[in-house]
Amino acid sequence: MTPPPILANPDQQRKDAEHLKLLSIFHFIMGGLALVGILFLVFHYFMMSAFMSPEFWKTQKNGHAPPPELIKFLTVAYLFGGFCLVLGGALNILSGLFLRQRRHRIFSMVIAGLNCLQVPLGTALGIFTIVVLSRDSIRHAYEESTA
Repeated sequence: MTPPPILANPDQQRKDAEHLKLLSIFHFIMGGLALVGILFLVFHYFMMSAFMSPEFWKTQKNGHAPPPELIKFLTVAYLFGGFCLVLGGALNILSGLFLRQRRHRIFSMVIAGLNCLQVPLGTALGIFTIVVLSRDSIRHAYEESTA
């Protein structure tokens, strides 16, 4: 036997729509912050490469240039960090689009779980997203939009 369909009252539907709209906006903001973080990362990389260059250390008294292996390792770390920021930003923007369209609820919940790793803003956004998307009325709204 299948359970009877859940009929949300108009007030609950309005509240759910408002919560989904706010969540989508906050996912867009989180994606934008990740993309702004890339600008900071690029700035930091150029500052680091300037201070780690052998030319900089030649002018210093008793200064020794860092080993080239360290510079290579830091370059790889910056590239990995940039990749994570691009990926996180794109996934948050995609999740925001899906929240607006009421599609791919599980995808948005997975992204919310990953956002929980970004303390403190991502944690708050992730928890609120999981709480809202776990409601029965929201599940029903997602099922109606795909039908």
